[in-house]
Amino acid sequence: MKSIYDYNYEQLQEVMIQHGYKRFRAKQIFEWLYRKRISEFDQMSNLNKDSRDWFKNNYILSGLKVRTKQVSKDGTTKFLFELEDGNLIETVMMVFDYGNSVCVTTQLGCNMGCDFCASGLLKKKRDLTCGEMVAQIMYVQQELDKIGERVSHVVVMGTGEPFDNYENVMNFLSVINTDVGLAIGARHITISTCGIVPKIIEFSQSHYQYNLAISLHAPNDELRSKLMPINKAYPIKELMRGLHIYMSENNRRLTFEYILLKGVNDSQLCAKQLANLLRGTNSYVNLIPYNSVDEHGYQGVNFDAAMKFYDTIVKGGVRATIRKEHGGDIDAACGQLRAKELMKEGKL
Repeated sequence: MKSIYDYNYEQLQEVMIQHGYKRFRAKQIFEWLYRKRISEFDQMSNLNKDSRDWFKNNYILSGLKVRTKQVSKDGTTKFLFELEDGNLIETVMMVFDYGNSVCVTTQLGCNMGCDFCASGLLKKKRDLTCGEMVAQIMYVQQELDKIGERVSHVVVMGTGEPFDNYENVMNFLSVINTDVGLAIGARHITISTCGIVPKIIEFSQSHYQYNLAISLHAPNDELRSKLMPINKAYPIKELMRGLHIYMSENNRRLTFEYILLKGVNDSQLCAKQLANLLRGTNSYVNLIPYNSVDEHGYQGVNFDAAMKFYDTIVKGGVRATIRKEHGGDIDAACGQLRAKELMKEGKL
């Protein structure tokens, strides 16, 4: 059965009209779903019984069950959810000084095959629907409601490549961003892509106000192609061409994500190449501590090595930050908890 969360506001207005309801009903439904955050359709008290029954007979509200929940000492919480079809996905909530940020999964598995990533241990089975992405946010928000807090930021950086599920992801962001939905500001929403250039250009020309982050992780084609197969289809020169279109169309600052892997991409040569690549662009580099994945064998760098890399690119004229590690004492890497659960069940 279809999730009521599958519709953005404009789509729900059309559904209401098609089924003989007034357009304004869509606003009422959105208020019940995203402001009052109901758990069952019978709670929509300003709809008559026939209308509530129609919703019950045609839609589900969530479709998520919690299989496992891990809580880190730093407040990071990872949820392993079971979907309606029995498949498993992960969602992570991270606690920052500025609020609660939720990392959303967009696909069941991932086909990008990044060599260091736990998500790639399981190939993509299917895209997640808009409703399955919204349901992740709603579950976390309902948990936060118990302590009077809210989801303030969303990062689309969980399992999967968001731009490989473009339409559903854009619908999802519309739902959580709209004023009659969760009203999470566009500047508080970040989408991460490993570099599907045609979709970067499409995103650029749509002039969304969401933040864009690029998973780079290497400053040259030889190394990036070893770490990230997508680079063979869209090498760095082609990627940068797409990103210059984005910057010229939107005048927005880009984030480049760079996971520091010990002995792989953390050399001073790599730092200098990265500075040369990005110097003069409206961007900054987010240096990321690596959450080790047993199956891949990569190791993260220590703080001193990270600072040395940081100093080199900053002296090279590029802004940078070192991301604080979150969830180091739990299975925080993308896909890690799901992979462990499937191994336990003999499915991996």
